[in-house]
Amino acid sequence: MNNMYSTPVPTSQPWFAVRLATPGIFIVEEPHHAEQVKSYLIEGEERAILLDTGMGVGDMRALVAELTVRPVVVVNSHAHWDHIGGNRQFDEIWIHEAEADALLTGVPNTKLRRAFASEHLTGPLPEGIDPVTISFPPTPATGTVRDGHRFDLGGRTLEVIHGPGHSPGGISLLDAGNRVLFSTDVAYAGALYVYDPAHLPMYLSSLSRLADLAPELEAVCPAHGPSPISPAMLPTMRDGIAAVIDGMPPQRTEGDMARYDFDGFALQVWGMPTGC
Repeated sequence: MNNMYSTPVPTSQPWFAVRLATPGIFIVEEPHHAEQVKSYLIEGEERAILLDTGMGVGDMRALVAELTVRPVVVVNSHAHWDHIGGNRQFDEIWIHEAEADALLTGVPNTKLRRAFASEHLTGPLPEGIDPVTISFPPTPATGTVRDGHRFDLGGRTLEVIHGPGHSPGGISLLDAGNRVLFSTDVAYAGALYVYDPAHLPMYLSSLSRLADLAPELEAVCPAHGPSPISPAMLPTMRDGIAAVIDGMPPQRTEGDMARYDFDGFALQVWGMPTGC
């Protein structure tokens, strides 16, 4: 973490807040929504990757054009709406093969109308965006990845780490040469969502892989919450999920959702048996 810094980068796009984390890594935040989602523009000497396209209400393509002159490829960390919203603005889109079909359906207004309701907003939506009518069209993937796939950007290589648990095709990207892990929705300092308790063992396996990398990392850049975070958070998250699997009681339940609170993060699991 000592070599990471955070320099605000002015842009013409008020929906976004951009910070330069370290040379070649831009944190692209959407601070006016409660999700506080983060995408990442990662530059090499020859090309750049945009890791996720965010919520789809800002002009992500115009923003990226202000930040880099290199050709840009989109890599979706997974297919949830708040990470694929701007896909339609780009030509080349990669995603894990387990979620490629999810990009074929788009995102309907019924979901987005709820997502952009006033109680979720902390600032104005961009001009021309109407929650009553907004929807996202299908954006078929132009390429798919598996665990171990490598993107060579020229002087920087990103390796795909498959991390199911939150979603079936969730991935992180490892920049081993710069000791940075882009952990996306797999690991962040907030409430981690698990939509089926049967997915807890695979989530534990995913976090165990990331935790094993912690000694070699300088920083972890997640998709929600503060960024960057300490690599020491990864073993803590692994141990937390292990404790839930071993029968730790939740701190709170609401319907079939059980919440488990830990130091610096939480776990929310839907579908838990009544009285868990």
